[in-house]
Amino acid sequence: MDNNHIKNRSPWTWIPTLYFAEGMPYVVAMTVAVIMYKRLGISNTDIALYTSWLYLPWVIKPFWSPFVDIIKTKRWWIVTMQLLIGAGMAGVAFLIPMAFYFQTTLAVLWLIAFSSATHDIAADGFYMLALDSGKQSFFVGIRSTFYRLAMISGQGLLIILAGALEHFTGNIRMAWSVTFFVLSGLFVLFFVYHRFMLPRPVSDATKASGTAKDIFREFGKTFASFFQKKGIVLAIIFMLLYRLGEAMLVKMAAPFLLDPRTAGGLGLTTEQVGLVYGTVGVIALTLGGIVGGIVASRKGLKYWIWPMALSITLPHLAYLYLSWFLPSSFVLINIAVAVEQFGYGFGFTAYMLYLIYFADGDHKTAHYAICTGFMALGMMLPGMIAGWLQDLFGYQHFFIWIMICAVPTLAIIPFLKIDKEYGKKSLKG
Repeated sequence: MDNNHIKNRSPWTWIPTLYFAEGMPYVVAMTVAVIMYKRLGISNTDIALYTSWLYLPWVIKPFWSPFVDIIKTKRWWIVTMQLLIGAGMAGVAFLIPMAFYFQTTLAVLWLIAFSSATHDIAADGFYMLALDSGKQSFFVGIRSTFYRLAMISGQGLLIILAGALEHFTGNIRMAWSVTFFVLSGLFVLFFVYHRFMLPRPVSDATKASGTAKDIFREFGKTFASFFQKKGIVLAIIFMLLYRLGEAMLVKMAAPFLLDPRTAGGLGLTTEQVGLVYGTVGVIALTLGGIVGGIVASRKGLKYWIWPMALSITLPHLAYLYLSWFLPSSFVLINIAVAVEQFGYGFGFTAYMLYLIYFADGDHKTAHYAICTGFMALGMMLPGMIAGWLQDLFGYQHFFIWIMICAVPTLAIIPFLKIDKEYGKKSLKG
């Protein structure tokens, strides 16, 4: 790409803010909403079932990605979605004090999730259009870092803020309403900033209307070709089952930390959960991912698939330990959550590498998008029943069930066909 055709602006002025903005609504939909509804008195069954539906936009994202490509520019989609997300956050803030807040805030959160998934499509496409291949490689670590910082800010700082407001106001609903107003203001600032600071690549142009039919025809062929790939049935089973235990654990981790000891939980405050799960946990998750990437680049995916699969399943024992012994030591709770999250980050490396490996070939970008749809589905479906199972079993037996869920994950691995050299070259570039 000829950079002379792009408005001269350093990627440092927009990549960090763009990927921070990409990560924040995702963590709000996936984690912050769970903690908020728990604090507002919603049952674990309802929390898990209804917040799992918020995954749906990411599941079906590959189906409407052609619209983002055809209608308007990627830049237009980015700033418009940020404004809609900001409006959605304000909508949640207004609705929390209302009588029917659960149904109405869920509806608005689903719209935020839809806008966020659309923003993901546009932002990732814009990244490839605005940077040449050298800069794409250089900034890939930067964008991942700021996406992780958004997770820490959402699961950590935001929850700590909400907890502090709970204590200061003595009103849980008001505290969470103010928290979402803060989020709304943040996204209005993102909208204004990116409206002026994002570059305008010449290649980021609206597709001619006459090509829409051809694009949809090509998309249909591409989509169909994915299901004709060799080993597709086994691959889909692996995509759906690899995170089976984690998909259920992630929905019940925060409620378990928040629930009183009389209900089998650890009885932590909102601020403590923000520190344990949103800060220490996310840092451990990030470190696990970094270590996973380093070791996989040396010996490849086939060598590390077993250690990583064990790593994503066995550390769930940390929650089993917490539920059986209910330790009061805050340091010990932090260590247990950090161990589980580090294992998840380390084990998740194999999963992402396998998705890239399976998507390789013709139409690899579109095929990878379909793989991520199955990845989201693998989190959504188990998550929907997690609260019901926890209410049925209690926390102790629920975490035993989570350990049993390791069996399907491990059972599928011996049947996977993976090139012995894969992962070495792909991660070294």
